[in-house]
Amino acid sequence: MTITLHNTLSGKKEEFVPLKKGHISIYVCGITPYDKCHLGHARAYVVFDTIRRHLMQSGYTLKYVQNFTDIDDKIIKRSIDTNLSAIEVANANIADYFKQIDKLNVLRADEYPRVSEKIPQIIEFVSKLIEKGYAYEKNGDVYFSVRKFDGYGKLSKRSLDDIKSGARVSIDEEKNDPLDFALWKRKKENEPADCAWQSPWGKGRPGWHIECSVMSAQSLGDQIDIHGGGQDLIFPHHENEIAQSEAATGKQFVKYWMHNGFVTINKEKMSKSLGNFFTLEDIFAKFEARAVRYFLLNQHYRSPIDFSDDKITQAQTALKGIDELCEKITQTTTLAQATPIKEYVDDFNSAMNDDFSTEKAIAVIHKLKNEALLPQMQSNKTWLSNAYATLKLLLQDRLGISLNSSSSIPQEVLKLSEARQEARNEKRWADSDNLRKQIENLGYKVEDKSDSTAVLYKKTNG
Repeated sequence: MTITLHNTLSGKKEEFVPLKKGHISIYVCGITPYDKCHLGHARAYVVFDTIRRHLMQSGYTLKYVQNFTDIDDKIIKRSIDTNLSAIEVANANIADYFKQIDKLNVLRADEYPRVSEKIPQIIEFVSKLIEKGYAYEKNGDVYFSVRKFDGYGKLSKRSLDDIKSGARVSIDEEKNDPLDFALWKRKKENEPADCAWQSPWGKGRPGWHIECSVMSAQSLGDQIDIHGGGQDLIFPHHENEIAQSEAATGKQFVKYWMHNGFVTINKEKMSKSLGNFFTLEDIFAKFEARAVRYFLLNQHYRSPIDFSDDKITQAQTALKGIDELCEKITQTTTLAQATPIKEYVDDFNSAMNDDFSTEKAIAVIHKLKNEALLPQMQSNKTWLSNAYATLKLLLQDRLGISLNSSSSIPQEVLKLSEARQEARNEKRWADSDNLRKQIENLGYKVEDKSDSTAVLYKKTNG
């Protein structure tokens, strides 16, 4: 079946046809690691992880790249405030990112390029823009000349006049035009030495936007199929990426732009100043990570999503119903010859092929659950075992939401499983084997998955 997706560039749904037959390149903007991961990060990476899973299932080979902006104004400020180096600040928060995002069952990217590792390539790219007449240097700063790039504003649908009315010039900037943006920033007196590199324009560091143009080109080439991120990145970040990349190469930078909607907290924008800013660490202290993933996918990715304790509780309740059905099936039927039910798999794929409508895909799963609970189906053991195989395929493998439940598995077992997963991630195989034995001694079985995750089951007598 044909896959359609909403392209921010055209403002409409389009048939997805990759640049290279059978292969897809995806670049998703990663975190700026000046603080711990929050719910907004979770939504973006769960959304694009699920899109990635569906595209791979659809028969494509795929390269998925996600960067870390490990040099940035906020990181430098945090470095000064904490007396840590900028890299120490970034590394600590990158470690937190992986710890939390692993709990959400997000597959690892194929590459995680970092700004600090691409400085020579960034300098070369900026030099090329100067040579082509799209950029200029002023006292150690380098700016991109927005008016020289025809089509600026085509992603965000803004005219230059609209952009100019909102443009601001800092007291230390010497732009030719308020619209111009920084490609390279000279080192300021109060900034740490480890945040500056020698360049043709003096010591300094990259501007925010240039990094993604360079890193995507290094990893995926001058043209890519899908570029993703949150809606807040459309302007100026992604608009500026287009200008830089297309000015440098003369080619269309990205074929399909995809953006996920905002997260609000009790219908207010998530903000530290409002006191409603929650890290994933905070949220996972109260709720199952898989319930958070379910909540994030139970709304179309482009729509805003409102977070509240009640909504996560509802997600946990929905999963508990599926868990109880699956546990009953595993204890009363033989699963060895079970095969997914085509009707439900087709309906699920149909939903996902329509701009990755995960909320409709989840509705298909609940339709199957409700049918499995009908009295006339409870005696059909073959159909029930096939229903279980379908739920496992669609919920766990395709949407990345595990079937196990903390409501039926003791906390002691869950903690051992989490420790074992960390041991596996760190390749501590002896510790992993020992933890598996402890789990089995408590009456549970661990099933390792091909994507490096694991699922817990209660042992049965069969």
